[in-house]
Amino acid sequence: MKKAIQIFTLCLSLLSGVTLSAQAYYSSYLPDYYQIEKGSQLSIESNMPISVARVSQIDTVDKKQNTGSSTSVMQLKMLGFIPIKAVAVDEIDELSVALGGDNFGIKIFTSGVMVVGMTQVDSEQGAINPAKNAGIQTGDIILTINGQSVSSNEEVAKIIEDSNGEEMTFYMQREEKNFTVKFRALRSLTDQKYKAGLWVRDSSAGIGTMTFYNPVTGVYAGLGHAICDVDTGLVLPLSSGEIVGAQINSINKSSDGTTGELCGSFTSETLGDLQMNCELGVYGALLHPETSQNIVKIALKQEVHTGSAQIYTTVDNEAPRYYDCEIQKIVYHNTKTQNMVVKITDTELLEKTGGIVQGMSGSPIVQDGKLVAALTHVFVNDPQCGYAVFAENMYNQSLAVETKKAS
Repeated sequence: MKKAIQIFTLCLSLLSGVTLSAQAYYSSYLPDYYQIEKGSQLSIESNMPISVARVSQIDTVDKKQNTGSSTSVMQLKMLGFIPIKAVAVDEIDELSVALGGDNFGIKIFTSGVMVVGMTQVDSEQGAINPAKNAGIQTGDIILTINGQSVSSNEEVAKIIEDSNGEEMTFYMQREEKNFTVKFRALRSLTDQKYKAGLWVRDSSAGIGTMTFYNPVTGVYAGLGHAICDVDTGLVLPLSSGEIVGAQINSINKSSDGTTGELCGSFTSETLGDLQMNCELGVYGALLHPETSQNIVKIALKQEVHTGSAQIYTTVDNEAPRYYDCEIQKIVYHNTKTQNMVVKITDTELLEKTGGIVQGMSGSPIVQDGKLVAALTHVFVNDPQCGYAVFAENMYNQSLAVETKKAS
């Protein structure tokens, strides 16, 4: 009898440990926020049965817009009785967009200029970097010099050269915090010009893929990741920009340890403006959105599952095509952009590109007839695989552009 009690106690302890581990895992793995279509119920696919029960409702009022909204608080339970956590759930209208898949060229001009490098000035006092000594760092944004706005390399160079060694006031931005530094440029012995010891960048350009656009508002979304400075890796602050047509001339294939790219050129056709450059991609408004394109529903994140899917993309100058892929892993927590791992399985696409190449960023991923994600990054040491971002996240980001356009 005593031995039976010991065995029972041991089994109970093991069961309790497994239950607590599963509870902790799902609490961490599952997101804290969901959207569902109006009239539907939240359903979560998992290896362990998870039930959903409504706990309360939070009502909010926008006094400026004279509108209100309600967010439900739902309790997730494992096996119907073991609580996991409470999550917020919003009911929304069906999300439908026109599928992208086309290449486009991106021209971006920065807000201010970004410091991308520092160098010594060969002055009479020796090799000195006056800007660095004043506290300026790589990645800082120069907004004004002596009260004058600057938006190009040439403007910065001219102001510094014309300073004649007088004290200058730089109004800067670093990690969204503004500050001021004052210092004097030094005359270079090489060319007798005053210099501050700065390398700056004012623009960038490249080729990407459009993910989707709204045929009614013309708002588009592409890339699925931010345009970053090639030297600093920081997001380029957007002042203005546009998207243009692109023509693919050749493909440098990806291989283990080497990221390939779509090599192309811009056409003279302006497709739309560029209003936003952020971690979830680039956004703006098309000049002439087509209304008869391939309209698809956007899958909400809880509808996405591992398994077969298709990438809709262009790697030549023909129309976008579907290529087979596999969603290998889905990640809900701690990231807005690296939401899943995708593997290219289509032999034809692998033959053409070697896997994922630069320029394919933004390519829409379709599963079960719905737009689920956009391809974003390649694994350098395994170019058949890469990250993708939920289409739901990109759509929610695009609403900020619609609001700006409407205003």
